[in-house]
Amino acid sequence: MTTPSWHADPLNWGTGPRIFEAFLEPTCPYSVRAFNKLDELLSQAGEDKITVKIRLQSQPWHMYSGVLVRCIIAASTLEDGKQTAKKVMAAIAAHREEFEFERHAGGPNMDVTPNQIIERLEAYSGVKLKEAFAIPDLDREIKWHCKYARQNGIHVSPTFMIDGLVQPDMSSGDEVGSWVKKALGS
Repeated sequence: MTTPSWHADPLNWGTGPRIFEAFLEPTCPYSVRAFNKLDELLSQAGEDKITVKIRLQSQPWHMYSGVLVRCIIAASTLEDGKQTAKKVMAAIAAHREEFEFERHAGGPNMDVTPNQIIERLEAYSGVKLKEAFAIPDLDREIKWHCKYARQNGIHVSPTFMIDGLVQPDMSSGDEVGSWVKKALGS
């Protein structure tokens, strides 16, 4: 078995013993809301008390989900790894509707190719993605995210897990402070 010439940087922040996992689909409005709260969660909880892990939850009703998830993982193989991936996720979040279909089945993106989506994302993020997107076995990492979600019974985004347990009562609409209390048990 040959060692791959690339490495996908895990999308983990913080070093704390409590593990907060967020399963996110990049164009889902609720996942975007959750994504935009993760830095504040880390700040309020303390990087030494919590580790925040983003798990990518591609969903077929978000029509370009697979392309965008691959872009994020591709970005994690580039210089600055997870920070570059986070920059790409932030660009998708900031321009979410430009990467989505109207009512999941129509609108201007019906005539957009995957290459045009990648180019659009490169323009918004400032990250050159095409070469990394084309890594032949990048799907190995994409499949890991998918299998991990499936083995944990994750179906919707966002879904949250704390220390390996799904938290069905947590929502992207919750205040960050309630996430902190739930994660740290205080």
